[in-house]
Amino acid sequence: MQNCQDNYSTTFSSYSEMYDYHDEQTKKSQWITCRVDELQIEPLDAASPLYGNLSAFALGTSLDAVEDTASNLGLAMRVNGNLYPLRMTANKSLLDRAKIGGTALPKLSRSVLAEVLNACLKLYSSSALLLIRDEKVSAVHSGDSTDYSVLPINELLGALKAKLDARFPGNEYECGYCDHSLVSASWKMPDQKEDLLGAYTKLLASQGKTTMADKLMPGIRFITSDTGVASAKVSALLVGGQHPIHIGGCIAVDHRHQKKVSDFDAALDQLFAQFGDSIAKLQKLLEVHLDYPVNAMTRICKKLSLPKKAAVEAIAMFEMAYGGGTATAHDVFLAMQEIPFILKTENTPESKLLVVEENMARALTFKWGDFDLAKAVSY
Repeated sequence: MQNCQDNYSTTFSSYSEMYDYHDEQTKKSQWITCRVDELQIEPLDAASPLYGNLSAFALGTSLDAVEDTASNLGLAMRVNGNLYPLRMTANKSLLDRAKIGGTALPKLSRSVLAEVLNACLKLYSSSALLLIRDEKVSAVHSGDSTDYSVLPINELLGALKAKLDARFPGNEYECGYCDHSLVSASWKMPDQKEDLLGAYTKLLASQGKTTMADKLMPGIRFITSDTGVASAKVSALLVGGQHPIHIGGCIAVDHRHQKKVSDFDAALDQLFAQFGDSIAKLQKLLEVHLDYPVNAMTRICKKLSLPKKAAVEAIAMFEMAYGGGTATAHDVFLAMQEIPFILKTENTPESKLLVVEENMARALTFKWGDFDLAKAVSY
């Protein structure tokens, strides 16, 4: 698959491979500031006269990029005299600049939608910040520096790696992922197991869960986005099982308010303390006893709006495994970790998996007693 295509994604088996990819991408990407009322939208579906006219587009635009756009968003944008296909990732920010929305818009023909967008864009003289990457306009951010701040991905990766090496010696890069909407990478920290998980694993062992206590290891996941779907953030993970367990966010720096990579670097100083807070929340679940754990799990999954099919399967597995009686909130939280594992085996896109895992971590902050009710609940 070509990297100009909207559903392109790739993985990285080493940190250097991931850094080099984003370093090169940063050099090739263009960030262009212009007025909103100077933007012009053109239809780019199979019926558009632009469809077969490659010479109408900016230099370097391939037939692949044009045909892929016609199959997806079906629009192009003229900026500073050059015409670029529009990526799906730019749709939300484009509508934000035009100050329009609603369920009717996707149903319009591309030519009518282009007319509507042009009429609305003409009303605003504010500035827009465009990201042109891999042959397409990938985002149409606000051009006001307090609304959007560019945090180059290669620089964020560099800052994170330097901080990990300084504070968590012996850290090991696990894997990396990238698509047009977000970027993620994870590390494990075997040498910090005692410092970060010592009390927790001793408690697990005292409850007969020695196998789990031996396997678990601290880790972190980094996520960022240049297209407005995520801040630059680092979350706490437990790795060593069949699937990483997301146990809460540690730090986050929004792409707003003139933030810089140095702000992300400074925030990383809180990583150790924030990881400890996340583990403390997980450890507390060991003390929360549930009389109706299957009902509690069902209510929690429903509250978090987790994917129904995978959640129902995980609930059924837990019901068979625990066989009646009481269980702890910790047991239920671990049983919920089957959900991302099931989704992964069904080839769910990585970006959706990351959202589900992050969402599930919210359960650590819930008042579990509110969900532990005798009355059964259907999903």
